[in-house]
Amino acid sequence: MSNSAHETGRTVTIRDVAAAAGVSIGTASKALNGVGRMREETRARVMAAAEELEFRPNPLAQGLLAGRTYTVGLVTCDSFGRFSIPVMLGAEDALGAGQVSVFMCDTRDDPIREHHYVERLLARRVEGIIVTGRRTEPRPSIGRDLPVPVVYAMTQSQDESDLSIIPDDEGGGALAARHLLATGRTRVGHVTGPQGFQAARRRAAGLTGVLSEAGLRVAGDVLHGDWSEEWGRQGADILLHAAPDVDAIFCGSDQIARGVAETLRERGRRVPEDVALVGFDNWEPMALGCRTPLTTVDMNLGEIGRAAAAHLLDAIAGEPTRSGVLTVPATLVLRESTRRG
Repeated sequence: MSNSAHETGRTVTIRDVAAAAGVSIGTASKALNGVGRMREETRARVMAAAEELEFRPNPLAQGLLAGRTYTVGLVTCDSFGRFSIPVMLGAEDALGAGQVSVFMCDTRDDPIREHHYVERLLARRVEGIIVTGRRTEPRPSIGRDLPVPVVYAMTQSQDESDLSIIPDDEGGGALAARHLLATGRTRVGHVTGPQGFQAARRRAAGLTGVLSEAGLRVAGDVLHGDWSEEWGRQGADILLHAAPDVDAIFCGSDQIARGVAETLRERGRRVPEDVALVGFDNWEPMALGCRTPLTTVDMNLGEIGRAAAAHLLDAIAGEPTRSGVLTVPATLVLRESTRRG
């Protein structure tokens, strides 16, 4: 074994221990922290190398690899926090409740500001970075060959070698459609967000696919507009004019659904007796504040954050990591707006 790092006065790192023992950095970290499965001979070889090199683990790194202390950066363009905060809370769950340091940086959709924050996070010696946002469209990578692993959550990198974790918008639309058909509805309208949003297109695709399998089509065509209550009110008026016999409406967001519900009430349509209503997001202030409480699709943002953190930890520990796009299944939250009449 070589103890050249020690002899030169340079700080001995786990990389030196791994090289001396002839194992990967991940294997060395597990051996030194008494975790993971490996041959006792391998563990003993790592311990002997550490002793010979007089390896002294950095307390933060030791805690990180032992599952006790984590310091990661979270880079977001979601100034409002509507999506990034649930993702961050989920990540904290996976990183260790009460034992995590998360540096959250808001880029405000400014590439220069984003680059500046990434540099600052690296200067703080974070162990990894989670990049999140408010829409799932592919975005430029924050950089190749960074010294720490990066995982994208609720957004996706244009670099296919990165790992991106996003909600299953199409699956969520399909869930809503199957539920409405199961309650006996057959004339289903769809009021959703801008066509330029991948999420809006995929949610519509999930709905129309299930309806098509049942020999049905969307009542009054898919209506695209803003992610707002005001568009929900306008969209409902357009839909009721085009398809007066509509008996269910799937909305692309809970905000849109709130506006749709107002117009239905003004037009004398009862929810759910006359028209069943489903939203998307499970944003509780909207869903529970709706008259009638709203059945809605939950993207499971917390699970997206937990998955991102788990993959980040694997990468930090030197484990092989995935690349490409991973989707997290949505769930349907049942409330009064779709109960059988």
